Amino acid sequence: MLVELTIKRITPEAPDNSPIDGVRILSLLPAQWRKELIAANGEIVVRVHTDDGATTAQIRVKVTAALTAPEVSHWRLATCDILAIGHPVPPAGSDPS
Repeated sequence: MLVELTIKRITPEAPDNSPIDGVRILSLLPAQWRKELIAANGEIVVRVHTDDGATTAQIRVKVTAALTAPEVSHWRLATCDILAIGHPVPPAGSDPS
């Protein structure tokens, strides 16, 4: 499953170190997930691809647990949007090799 996570600051007065926190959050997410930091400019957007059959509810639980780490506890998961389920299907007529 491919999901996009939007992570927002709990309090606006927290220091604006979202690029650094974005990298910290990536490191706290499960190692088997493929992760990409999309944006870190006031809010953090991460794309996560799981191959383990995880549901969005399970992904939310793992991300929320990661955000309890003291170094990123001033962030909260705002959205967990599905972008794709399973493996992408190649377009008709494309060569799979």
